[in-house]
Amino acid sequence: MALLTSRFADGLAVGSDLVAAAESAVNQALRGLDKPPDLVCFFVCGDDPDDVSRAGMRAMSMAAGAAVIGCSATGVIGDGQGVELTSAVSAWAATLDGARLTTFALDSLRTEEQFVVVGLPEPGPDDKAAVLLADPYSFPADGFVERSGEVLGDLPLVGGLANALEGRGAVRLFADGKVYTEGAVGVLLGGDLDVSAVVSQGCRPIGPSMTVTGVEENLLLELAGQPALARLEEIVSALDEDDRELVASGLQIGIAIDEYAERHERGDFLIRGVLGIDPDREAVAIGDIVEIGRTVRFQVRDAATADEDLYELLDAHREEFGRVEGALLFSCNGRGSAMFGSADHDTAAVNDILGPGGVAGFFAAGEIGPVGNQNHVHGFTASLLVFSSR
Repeated sequence: MALLTSRFADGLAVGSDLVAAAESAVNQALRGLDKPPDLVCFFVCGDDPDDVSRAGMRAMSMAAGAAVIGCSATGVIGDGQGVELTSAVSAWAATLDGARLTTFALDSLRTEEQFVVVGLPEPGPDDKAAVLLADPYSFPADGFVERSGEVLGDLPLVGGLANALEGRGAVRLFADGKVYTEGAVGVLLGGDLDVSAVVSQGCRPIGPSMTVTGVEENLLLELAGQPALARLEEIVSALDEDDRELVASGLQIGIAIDEYAERHERGDFLIRGVLGIDPDREAVAIGDIVEIGRTVRFQVRDAATADEDLYELLDAHREEFGRVEGALLFSCNGRGSAMFGSADHDTAAVNDILGPGGVAGFFAAGEIGPVGNQNHVHGFTASLLVFSSR
């Protein structure tokens, strides 16, 4: 059953007949609108890439006249629930009076020194955001997203890395009647829209904030004038047993967004993984490159912290922007039942705080969203594009 709204609606259908599921999910979403849709997004989870392609073609054929994008996934979100590793289709439809929608398909060309991405339309002066769905096996998503500001300025880029139950080679992307087996697709949203991004990284700081005083590529050599490994060991030794277990299961590090802030607490960092240690050099390897002088702070993540972080961010968004009519939700495939014991957690949180109606998305292999006015690819994150009422 669709969630009924005037301008936004969603649908979900589970079943091995993906074409029938696509018909059902899209029909549910379309029935929830007062007018024909301007934008339709859909997401397909299935075993057979050919079946996924047929489902995508059927979904696109049902939204004639609308801008349409979609992708394959290992799990989908719609109708207030998440469905993981099961054949299913979710759909999201929106009536966006006064909006300008420009769909696109991106390809990457390899030169001797770098990748060149082609196909991105020129952004307009009144563009508000862009949605990006990318194949992580064929498209340089990390590099493109990190450098997207060079083309898009401060335009928020929200979306996710597509995947498939069969993995590499089985990813399918959809845009305006065409099926793509590599690259990326998306849509620019401009004109009369109230749209914003919410990115929940779900981490909690441990230990003090420290200045990077020695670094070599992605190796932290010194923190606050001392060997980085010694600083880490000192922090861990002061933790209680529960937090030590969290460190052992996956330590993170936060890179401060605003170097000039008086304090750096939860939510003030771009989160990156700690990849390992180099005992000989007393160094810590992280999943990013930082410069000397940057502020960092070690972080841990668990279900309770991730839950609290998402609810706090959604509460703050509601207070700032008021009533929400719809949202696209891109949730990490490491969240859901793996983190919370339920695939419904993130969509339930969105509906709890922002109000029911028009929420759909998929479980991504990496989430795209802005932190500190710069777009990034994240992990274990919930990234939302939220549409508020005028």
